[in-house]
Amino acid sequence: MSEHLPLVAIVGPTAVGKTALAIRLAQELDGEIVSADSRQVYRYMDIGTAKPTYAERQQTRHHLIDILDPGQTLTLAEFQAAAYSAIDGIHRAGRLPLLVGGTGQYVRAIIEGWNVPPVAPLPALRADLESFADIYSSLALHQWLATVDPASGAATDYRNVRRAVRALEVYIASGQPFSQLRVRRAPPYRVLQIGLTRPRDRLYERVDRRVDEMIGAGLVTEVERLLGQGYTAEMPALSSLGYPQIVAYLRHELTLMEAIAEIKRATRRFIRHQANWFRLSDPAICWFDLETARAEDVVDFIRGWLRGEA
Repeated sequence: MSEHLPLVAIVGPTAVGKTALAIRLAQELDGEIVSADSRQVYRYMDIGTAKPTYAERQQTRHHLIDILDPGQTLTLAEFQAAAYSAIDGIHRAGRLPLLVGGTGQYVRAIIEGWNVPPVAPLPALRADLESFADIYSSLALHQWLATVDPASGAATDYRNVRRAVRALEVYIASGQPFSQLRVRRAPPYRVLQIGLTRPRDRLYERVDRRVDEMIGAGLVTEVERLLGQGYTAEMPALSSLGYPQIVAYLRHELTLMEAIAEIKRATRRFIRHQANWFRLSDPAICWFDLETARAEDVVDFIRGWLRGEA
């Protein structure tokens, strides 16, 4: 991998319009898309993950979509290795790689060169740690983490049980603090980050419309099919936005209208969470408001960057 080879990352919140613009960019700039979405890796989960359609994938080559069954897991280290391999292949073909997605960890692991601990999830250990938090509180779990790995403890909110569990899992399995294993190195590419945004009220309108379209496209049937194939609601894949709410509807715990309303609320919360990964104030991200900017503006900007212009 060479630091002189270009990589363009297209980031931004859910429903902002990343897929459509990325396809346009790939067509205009002779590029291929590398998905940085933690749920689009799963087969059979098309509607709820807002996966690019078959027709869209015929227009532009996509990588790292439909590579796992819903019962499987993909560690951050595995994703990073697969993404690097895809990016290198695109460069060898003389084309431009476009890293596209809203999963902050996935994007940052690539463009910042994270040294991700190669410790696969350990379900039994993870369950024990989660039980510890349930019994003794998330604060007690966080204090344990802060004792064995002060740096990770300082960087982790005590309410974020999942993150604390992962850090302790790595420490117990490897014998080394998570913070020491997760050292960053210089990004291996010349990176341009393009951020896509819209006013928050317009973004929420798009979310509401997208959820309604998902229901109309058959999200309930998609979830029924997954459950019928033996995949359970407890699997990580089915924790994706939209799926738990439809499972609750199918279990008669929510009405369909209640499930739809909860999906919309959960998606809005997720957008606020994404804002912590992709900040408008981040000087490394070049932002375009898609309510005012044209696709041609983004294409021209990237072309200028490829020529070496500031």
